[in-house]
Amino acid sequence: MDIIDLHCDVLARMHKAKGKIPFADSKDLDVTFEKLKQGGVRIQAFAIFVSPSIKSDEKFQVALDQIHYFYTEVIGKNPQMKALKTWDDFDQLQDGQIGAFLTLEGVDCIGNDMQKLSILRELGVLSIGLTWNNANLAADGVGEERGAGLTAFGKEIIQFCNENNILSDVSHLSERAFWDVMDIAHFPIASHSNSQTLCTHRRNLTDEQATELFKKNGLIHVVYNPPFVVEKGDASISDLIAHIDHFCSLGGVHQIGLGSDFDGISEKITNLEDASMHPALINELLTRYSEDEVKGFAFQNFLDHRPGRQAVL
Repeated sequence: MDIIDLHCDVLARMHKAKGKIPFADSKDLDVTFEKLKQGGVRIQAFAIFVSPSIKSDEKFQVALDQIHYFYTEVIGKNPQMKALKTWDDFDQLQDGQIGAFLTLEGVDCIGNDMQKLSILRELGVLSIGLTWNNANLAADGVGEERGAGLTAFGKEIIQFCNENNILSDVSHLSERAFWDVMDIAHFPIASHSNSQTLCTHRRNLTDEQATELFKKNGLIHVVYNPPFVVEKGDASISDLIAHIDHFCSLGGVHQIGLGSDFDGISEKITNLEDASMHPALINELLTRYSEDEVKGFAFQNFLDHRPGRQAVL
């Protein structure tokens, strides 16, 4: 079964290693070409993540460096990998190809310069999250004690997303910033978040947030990070599926997807430790849901709700 994974941190790992990690088959990466092929992943999102600890005047270059590794190492050295730069490109994948697209996890790297954001869009970014856990010029993240919402600049970025058919990613936002995004975003998504009802981590979504996302045609992609899955201890595939069950109970059966966070997490779900192991998740889902519902979680829900495919509410 084809799979679309909305979040991995391969590019940050490559940047840290100065591009010396081979994407084809590195044992040091959770996501490689070989592991994507083994796991049935048809489309993989690659996040551009620039750490808040990097000096402000160096951040945009770090983002560009990660994009360079995307095109030279991920795409350039693996002929079966295809860069997806528009939503229509998703429909052009040929048999045997694996699609890859760029997302931006935090806009720190652009400072207050919208021209830099336009450049990132031209380079292929299709989803933008305003911040990671920190606060920046656009919004507060879940790690900022102040818990403020969007700034005027943040609202300008969401309008940019609306006008350019870019997803507005709410994972990592403070709760107030989440609601500000939901007020104005045409294409909201939580690329890697779980249910706070089942696991009270600050990164997870309340039932009210999840319900609002579903109401606005948004998507929630469950994340494989054990601290976001269970309160303590080891996490199983069944524990992860419990979050899918809960979101389905809120009416989201056609708006749930997958967002592994591979290469950005240090702990792993048992039997779901890297991209090659997705069949274990799919097989367990098939014991609980219909084949059409599992296809929805795996890939079809995302394809049906990408910009240009659904009505804006």
